[in-house]
Amino acid sequence: MVTIERESGDPLPYEGVWRFTAPAVDASVPQARHAVRDLLLRQGVPVADEVVQGLLLIVSELVTNAVRHAALLSPTLAVEVAVGAEWVRVSVEDDHPYRPTALETDHGRTGGRGLLLVREITREAGGACDVEHTAAGGKVIRAVLPLKPSWIP
Repeated sequence: MVTIERESGDPLPYEGVWRFTAPAVDASVPQARHAVRDLLLRQGVPVADEVVQGLLLIVSELVTNAVRHAALLSPTLAVEVAVGAEWVRVSVEDDHPYRPTALETDHGRTGGRGLLLVREITREAGGACDVEHTAAGGKVIRAVLPLKPSWIP
């Protein structure tokens, strides 16, 4: 575990960065979701229930995308959870070079809306998401959410 220090000194007890890898198979989707939920509980992260639900949906979508679209070139994926004093970030990384873009909603299609959903969840909570290439030629997709969403005063 890598610890993130706050500018004011020592980190809060729940702050840190955790990373795990998983095979790019369907069974990894619920396993990743449960691992993230259990980590937040175990660390005592003071995160709003609505944020946890949104974060777990984001994890499911991002891991599902890695399994469906990157498994041929990336048999494993990595999930990273970083928690700061006022935010939580989840990242999913794979070794496939294709950088996805959020597609416009096509009501005739049954899929292809995962990144739109991720962007909408992060936007509604007052967070942000992005996609970057990795040094190894793959990509990492990150979503950062505030521990307390913008709609809670």
